[in-house]
Amino acid sequence: MGMTTPPRTLAEALRARDDESLAGLLRARPDLLTPVPNDITQLATRAGTRASVVRALEHLDRFALQTAEALAVAPDPAPYETLLGLLTGDGRDDGEHRDDADAAIGDALPAALTTLREQALVWGEDDRLRLVRTARELLAPSPQHPSPTGLGPTVAEATAGMSPGRLQDILATAGLPATHDPVSAVTSLSALFTDRARMGELLDTAPAEALSVLDRLVWGPPYGEVTPNPTPPVKWLRDRGLLLPVSTRTVVLPREAALHLRAGRAHRVPEPQPPAVEAVANRDPQAVDSAAAGQAFLAVNTVEELLKNWNGGGPAILRSGGLSVRELKKTATALDVSEPVAAFWVELTYAAGLLASDGEADERYAPTPAYDDWAELTAQDRWVHLATTWLAATRTPGLVGGQDAKGRALSALGPDLDRSAAPEVRHRILALLAALQPGTAPDPETVLARLRWERPLRGASASAGDTTDLRSRIALWTLNESELLGITGRGALAAHTRALLGSGPAEAAALLAPLIPEPLDHVLLQADLTAVAPGPLERPLADMLSALADIESKGGATVYRFTPGSVRRALDAGQSAADLHAFLAAHSRTPVPQPLSYLIDDVARRHGHLRIGAASSYVRCDDEAVLNEILADRRSATLRLRRLAPTALAAQIDPASLLDGLREMGYAPAAESAEGDVLITRAGARRTPPRTAPVPVPEGPPVPDATLLGAAVRAIRAGDTAATVVRKDPADAPAAPSGSLPRTTSAETLATVQAAAMTGSALWIGYVNADGAASQRVIAPVRVEGGFVTAYDHTADEVRTYPLHRITGVAELADDATP
Repeated sequence: MGMTTPPRTLAEALRARDDESLAGLLRARPDLLTPVPNDITQLATRAGTRASVVRALEHLDRFALQTAEALAVAPDPAPYETLLGLLTGDGRDDGEHRDDADAAIGDALPAALTTLREQALVWGEDDRLRLVRTARELLAPSPQHPSPTGLGPTVAEATAGMSPGRLQDILATAGLPATHDPVSAVTSLSALFTDRARMGELLDTAPAEALSVLDRLVWGPPYGEVTPNPTPPVKWLRDRGLLLPVSTRTVVLPREAALHLRAGRAHRVPEPQPPAVEAVANRDPQAVDSAAAGQAFLAVNTVEELLKNWNGGGPAILRSGGLSVRELKKTATALDVSEPVAAFWVELTYAAGLLASDGEADERYAPTPAYDDWAELTAQDRWVHLATTWLAATRTPGLVGGQDAKGRALSALGPDLDRSAAPEVRHRILALLAALQPGTAPDPETVLARLRWERPLRGASASAGDTTDLRSRIALWTLNESELLGITGRGALAAHTRALLGSGPAEAAALLAPLIPEPLDHVLLQADLTAVAPGPLERPLADMLSALADIESKGGATVYRFTPGSVRRALDAGQSAADLHAFLAAHSRTPVPQPLSYLIDDVARRHGHLRIGAASSYVRCDDEAVLNEILADRRSATLRLRRLAPTALAAQIDPASLLDGLREMGYAPAAESAEGDVLITRAGARRTPPRTAPVPVPEGPPVPDATLLGAAVRAIRAGDTAATVVRKDPADAPAAPSGSLPRTTSAETLATVQAAAMTGSALWIGYVNADGAASQRVIAPVRVEGGFVTAYDHTADEVRTYPLHRITGVAELADDATP
């Protein structure tokens, strides 16, 4: 595929590439594959569209983008030396530091050009470098969109509408020979601004105030406003063409003059090398791993506690979707964290598929069936599931509390929290941390600086939105969330995270397991009606204890407190007093305190003494005195009770409200069924129907795999062969338009195909498939029978059978064009 002459178009440059290079282009710009181009010409056309070029530019690093920006203000085409000069300058401000910077630019420029060529943003040999037209339009200066370099239009562009008389006045004032040819006048003025010696002499005569005006414009923006009667310094500059009029009130510093004032540099500070990520502390790797493991264990417990709190049905869903501010505050209080941190845990649980809407009419959040499977895993495997979910999730909890583009509040679990850039930023942050020595905690500012270098803010995208600012915010959120989740410990990347990124989940879980404490099968009962869990508890013990007691404090040890309400909760779940005594005796390393035994017996004795059923509702009790006491209590007025019998009261509220009301009055009623049996309330019974975890929103088309790339390159090559093949046309046939299908009669088509099958030669055909899509193909017929031709299709690189009636026409290939 080599070429002996320089390419004249981007399509010719792409056609000269080998298959590996074309695959690299499609890998770097996967949007070009949707759908697969028919040939090289279509690929080149698609690579030059505005949307595709913008996407490609936004994925360049800072120096590659600076190289493209320099080419946008260079002559088209530009030799390599001109491009290098725009990045290093003309040497007028040389010094030791400048020499080092120029050497770094010279070393980095070939790699930057290679990147631009690989992505089809630049084509041509080094002596004729061309930036694709769309990129030049995006990066070139205009009054509406100033160039990222801060340079203005050339003298020729700025004087395009200027009268010849005004040009003559400028030439005379600048001391240049008069000419009546506008082109010669523009050339003469441009030559003055690019002549170092003559330009220096002109500026030596400039007033100091005029030089101050130039200093304000030289690095951009190059446009300034003037009054109808400009000041003497501005008038001096305007009369000599150093400021050229754009409109009646606007002037611009021409590019040639600005480059002279900049010592030939297109950028104030070229950045050929990425900034280094600096360390703020070097910590003991073992201490880092221990801290991260402790936080990982706390993360697992926090998610489990959140789901236990919502076991019986969580908060209601807003009409617009998501969690209300009030419910988020309640969740934060229950988890003993701040509201932003609570939003993070809620969003992570949702993204992991452990939490979802129940889909009922009164829609609420509840754990999914997947939660039960997750809860049965070991602590390290539960953490791996959470960590891998976080790495891939596009849900961005840091946005909660902010506003969308229309000024509406963004709520946790709401519909507008997906940001496709989040996974890429998280992976890049962790990759930067993984490149540091174990135990090294980076400076967040240097991490952000590195990310900005890798994805710089362009002038065009800056006015379109806060994309780059969002990436910086996601980076800061990533650093904070990494610490919360146990990805990092004390600011440094943990060993189990390095394994997760490199070796996979199994290795990460194996490294984390020894650092997580083993669950205990006992507690320490205290005389003050508390129990101390000196570490994590086994799941059955933790579940039972959470039903029997309330958590009072958490930390290295968890303190549970027994209250009448908590004991009643265990009895409501179907436990008897004997069961509770046996449970405590079996799992306590200290004797069961007498006050706790008395509390259980006292609540059990009164539990179920009152019975609540549906009348609307009723209360029945064998002890008439208790019912008399309830009726005499003023607090029962809201229950709207009336006596039906000596041992029964009726109420005009539902049983659940009646249960809650009597419990608030200090009684311990129990609900009963229509048959008179006590209803047992089991915690954690509510689950949503099976739900799948939310799918991350991809950032652009997915990167194709090697198989798809190989097939796409073969298809493009084959289509290009069919489109560019040289064919024989009958001498008397009219010239067919380029790219049109061949047209022959049915008899001519059949005769030509049969002859080719006998001689083994190739043909160029036009073909219309069953969907009506037309294409050009190069085939070598093998057999013709039954109205079909079986042939080797060079376009598809396989043997195919074509109905003869769908072939629009055939043409023989030229002798030197046979595939």
